[in-house]
Amino acid sequence: MSDGKMPEVSGKLTPEQQRAEYIKNDNGFHPREANKVLGALGHSGFLGIDYSDHGDDWVELFMDWRSDLVADADSGIFASSAVITLIDNATSLALWTKQGSFQPQVTMDLRLDYLRPSPKEARIYGRGTCYHITQNVGFVRGTAHNGDPDDPIAFASGTFMRLHNSGNTKT
Repeated sequence: MSDGKMPEVSGKLTPEQQRAEYIKNDNGFHPREANKVLGALGHSGFLGIDYSDHGDDWVELFMDWRSDLVADADSGIFASSAVITLIDNATSLALWTKQGSFQPQVTMDLRLDYLRPSPKEARIYGRGTCYHITQNVGFVRGTAHNGDPDDPIAFASGTFMRLHNSGNTKT
């Protein structure tokens, strides 16, 4: 799947159902595969958000510095809106990773506390962790950094409203 295109899925499925079928297999949800689809579309695709690593309840993504994403031309500081999108994607994937399946969800709240700007030409990593899931809400936290998690750019906390869930409430 190196071309980033979603394969044909048999049967008459909605596009959402096709995406769900593509990003799961017998072992559950796979954030690397999901990012091949979701990271190639819309805002995420434009920003060039890519997969870095994951665990049972966390996902780390990254994006590279680009001059067209600079908030201040003199300093080269990266636009905060791009960092928000990176963290939103990482925390969203973390929720799906923890629950083991793709289910539609909506970002209800996402707060970022900035500690410092990301310097010019520095890659930015966004790591999201899902720490609790209820029937209707997923609770997440995250960090953004330039390669050293002990020197964060920002901390995040947020919640996702889970839609059309199937009763999967792993906590």
